[in-house]
Amino acid sequence: MQPVFKRHGTAFLLLLPTLVILIFFLYLPTIQTFIMSLYQVGFLGLSKMFVGVENYQIIFTEPEYRDIMVNTLVFVLGSVSLSMALGLAFAVLANEKVTGARYYRLLLIWPYALPPAVAGVIFLFLFSAQVGIINYFLGLIFGITPDWLADPELAMTVVILSTVWKNVGYNVVFYLAALQNLPGDVLEAATIDGATGWQRFWRITFPLLSPMTFFLLIMNTIAAFFDVFAFIDLITKGGPSNGTTVFIYAIYRDGFEYFKSGLAAAQSVFLFLLVVVLTVLKFRLQKKVHYAN
Repeated sequence: MQPVFKRHGTAFLLLLPTLVILIFFLYLPTIQTFIMSLYQVGFLGLSKMFVGVENYQIIFTEPEYRDIMVNTLVFVLGSVSLSMALGLAFAVLANEKVTGARYYRLLLIWPYALPPAVAGVIFLFLFSAQVGIINYFLGLIFGITPDWLADPELAMTVVILSTVWKNVGYNVVFYLAALQNLPGDVLEAATIDGATGWQRFWRITFPLLSPMTFFLLIMNTIAAFFDVFAFIDLITKGGPSNGTTVFIYAIYRDGFEYFKSGLAAAQSVFLFLLVVVLTVLKFRLQKKVHYAN
């Protein structure tokens, strides 16, 4: 096969703009973040003192940051599991051949197109203790009007629900595409053999969806660490009592409100390494996830 460019210099010149952008806006900031995580940085970076791994020790030993780890774990487990379960359920229903199926699919997917800030504002008003429609119906039916944003557990529930509502369409799209590409003869054979709909789903459909499920599990988990900032900032501001503060919000708080740039950088590095581990895990294990047992 003949090369497109006879001279390597031509190819390099075409790649140069992209390389410049990557170097100055991705690689250099990443390296600077690693370096800054080893320093205690003063206000606006006016002073720096080398502290080694002290910032990392704070993350893993201080009670406040251990609580943040727990909050992050609760949020990731809750949002990812609920979003994937609902995404699969909605995709199965949307895959049925019914009149107006394309409109149902559109209604399931459109929340994903909304900006996170818009979704956050919607849920802020929905779960408002004074004017929220959720409390209106709860009071009408059950006679209770909980203050959702004043209780740490309820506030975390609101954040999880808002994230799930925003992201479930992403899972629907991928699950729906996978369902439409399943081998129909296998499902037909199971129906002829007398398998019920529930048996066909758990013994045939769900195992055949294992590659897509694994892919979505990794992608949803990575997204859960980073895409929640707008929801927390608009709905709870990390409260009450830091009950909804997760790592991505703590990075913003420490870096731009408390001006602890070194500590914020250490948390950024921790999240970066976590994503690297998940990415490596995806590439290592995806070969073991296959359609046929």
